Amino acid sequence: MSVDLPSSDTAGTVVSIVVPVRNEAENVAPLIAEIAAALDGRWVYEIIYVDDGSTDATAERLVAAIKQRANLRQIRHATSSGQSAAVRSGVRAARGAIVATLDGDGQNNPVFLPDLISAIEKGGERVGLAAGQRVGRKDTGFKKIQSRIANAVRNAILHDGTRDTGCGLKAFRREVFLALPYFDGLHRFLPALVRREGYEIAYVDVIDRPRHSGVSNYGFFDRLWIGIMDLAGVWWLIRRKKPTPVATEVTL
Repeated sequence: MSVDLPSSDTAGTVVSIVVPVRNEAENVAPLIAEIAAALDGRWVYEIIYVDDGSTDATAERLVAAIKQRANLRQIRHATSSGQSAAVRSGVRAARGAIVATLDGDGQNNPVFLPDLISAIEKGGERVGLAAGQRVGRKDTGFKKIQSRIANAVRNAILHDGTRDTGCGLKAFRREVFLALPYFDGLHRFLPALVRREGYEIAYVDVIDRPRHSGVSNYGFFDRLWIGIMDLAGVWWLIRRKKPTPVATEVTL
């Protein structure tokens, strides 16, 4: 179903789905169809694909899809800037007050998007993030072990209460996300940073599945040390956070 989006003065009625991709040409059409099947008739929504410097036919596949779907948009990075940068570009361009994200490789099943979006709506102002928590992961044994260790170390240091921050399925209020300090790797620390701002986190179990096609763009050793530095930086940010003072205007 193709829909016309409301003007900016009614943007709060729109849900924005942000999909960061890099070299995922074969996964574009199937994933768009699944997102539409999950959301059609439930929300007025837009889909924003952020092409993070793809060198395959991803851009061309998106152009073809846009011709068939009025609520699909494409943002392109001239060069690859990383997943956090792609998510941020999509959120900044979003017209919706609620934004949901998922990876573009097909491992994140869009069928769980309604649960995440509903968790934000039902949570009101107190819930700033709904985070997917993967069960039945389809990764290799080595990747599962590295993820388990990374999550345990992160939780021990940051106490974010989250067993899986690597799941791309998330939903949040756009204004909450844009108020967070930005850095490369932000997407892996959203629960800790959202809690830092005083919001609660809602958790939704999601079932993992194999990617549709292609290979992962992210490795272990190329981001290990960067992840350690990011962890130290987020710990510092949390320690430096001070309560927001109660401010009242003095009138004469």
